[in-house]
Amino acid sequence: MKYIIAIIQPGKLTAVHDALLEIGMTGMTVTEVQGYGRQKGKSEIYRGAEYTVHFLPKVKIELALPTKMAAKAIDVIKSTSSSDKIGDGKIFPFDLQEAVRIRTNETGESAL
Repeated sequence: MKYIIAIIQPGKLTAVHDALLEIGMTGMTVTEVQGYGRQKGKSEIYRGAEYTVHFLPKVKIELALPTKMAAKAIDVIKSTSSSDKIGDGKIFPFDLQEAVRIRTNETGESAL
């Protein structure tokens, strides 16, 4: 099993969600987050004064899925969320040791 965390632009969430549904993804967790990477924030002008926004709005997607689906899910997230500009985001895949469905006490891939 794999656990994938993807940090993407908020405007790409609907497209990524729809694309993941098309490949058979059955569940995901989405959180609105703030952060920065290489872009280091951005400068804006408000009422004539320039100021720097250090933390930019992003969306964090978390997926737990069978290993056989992981490569396809990563490809879908990359292709759907890419604009070829700085700030598109990152994808972090991890090995997932165990999963437990609380209601039925199922474990492993059947719990996903």
